Amino acid sequence: MPVRPTAALPTLLALTLAAAGTLTACGGGSGSDPDTVKVSYKQSTDNSIKVMDTYLADIKEQFEKANPGKKVEFVPIKAPDSEYYTKLQQMLRSPKTAPDLVYEDTFLINSDITSGYLKPLDPYLAKWQDWDQFIDTAQAAAKGEDGKTYGVPDGTDTRGLWFSKDVFKKAGLPADWQPKTWNDVLDAARTVKEKVPGVIPLNVYTGKPVGEAATMQTFEMLLYGTNDGTADPLYDKSAKKWVAGSKGFKDSLSFVETVYKEKLGPEVSDALDPNVGTRVRGEWLPKGKLAIALDGSWLPQDWLPGSGHEWPEWSEELGLAAMPTQNGQAPGKVSMSGGWTWSVPAKAGNPDLAFEFIKTMQTKANAQKWYIANSGIAVRKDVADDPSYTDAQPGIKFFTDLVASTHYRPAFPAYPKVSTAVQEAMEGVTTGDMSVDDAAKAYDEELKSATDDQVIQK
Repeated sequence: MPVRPTAALPTLLALTLAAAGTLTACGGGSGSDPDTVKVSYKQSTDNSIKVMDTYLADIKEQFEKANPGKKVEFVPIKAPDSEYYTKLQQMLRSPKTAPDLVYEDTFLINSDITSGYLKPLDPYLAKWQDWDQFIDTAQAAAKGEDGKTYGVPDGTDTRGLWFSKDVFKKAGLPADWQPKTWNDVLDAARTVKEKVPGVIPLNVYTGKPVGEAATMQTFEMLLYGTNDGTADPLYDKSAKKWVAGSKGFKDSLSFVETVYKEKLGPEVSDALDPNVGTRVRGEWLPKGKLAIALDGSWLPQDWLPGSGHEWPEWSEELGLAAMPTQNGQAPGKVSMSGGWTWSVPAKAGNPDLAFEFIKTMQTKANAQKWYIANSGIAVRKDVADDPSYTDAQPGIKFFTDLVASTHYRPAFPAYPKVSTAVQEAMEGVTTGDMSVDDAAKAYDEELKSATDDQVIQK
């Protein structure tokens, strides 16, 4: 999710400490009962969305039936993504609060590995035959700089443009819209603003309150489309340095600035609401209040039967388009991929039991069930090749095909700090408090601090 559906860490400290106290009260550390595996995961802030809860309840039943005498206890964390990361890290610091199994976003996993919060899983993976079914990029997503693997991925994701066919019809735009450049996207939004008043023309996530969603769903979808796709515009792998505010960086900021300066996006106060993603999925798109959303492959999970926001007509009422490169240059489209993994904390009391739970979750049948329920992209080869997966839901083939054009975030410990610096620059141009040049300069300074001056100018 994300990233799936993601506040400055210092401002959350009091909240985090309170949360840690609450979690400690939930039965103590993971080792308090050798027959109980404690599983912590991100619970949706939308009370009607029970996709993860329902799936895990089924796995618990299977696990307890197959392992008589063993029990599963869930320790859900109900919070927006950025708060989830903070609360999770607080739990991982102590044996008193560390669960046996945790749900890790791949963007943060290297930071947690470097902090010593996670246990390498290589001894378990070597004995687990199913590990060979996971595609190489998925296996690499949970690797530390030491070459060891610290998590088992439960899918990946891609990103593109969702658009309302009804709003487009009212605006005189085509039902088979496939923009070729950034200007095509902006021009469509301008047309909607002119011809369909009362509708938000375009949503792009921005600013610190939504966290990684701003960086990945918006900024990197722009930045990685500013060159020819052969070099990473955020991190120079050959120089092993982070790229300072380049022309592509400024162009990406200019796109965000244009959306909010021309009032093509939601009100700034709404855009900077930590729960804006919930409104996009649960209100704006289903109710025809939003024309175009730059968003992820997982959105339909909120619209499936039993979700609380059932929208069986979504596949007829929404169109899908790839996000184009800046000027239509090869490869023509761009996507970003991330995903989540199941990891065992270094301070877990029952790591063996935790990995047995992973194995239950990640049978072919259970993995396929999760991909479909979660609107995820399969990372198991045997599932990806199964027609019952590819035909299970509209949109799966579109988003799976984007894997060929996708990029992955630089998986280094400094990345979360770099991401925050990106969000601050975006927020500055969104509110109008900073010019693009000033925001890029501020980013460069933050980047030097975040990476110990491991920066290259391009």
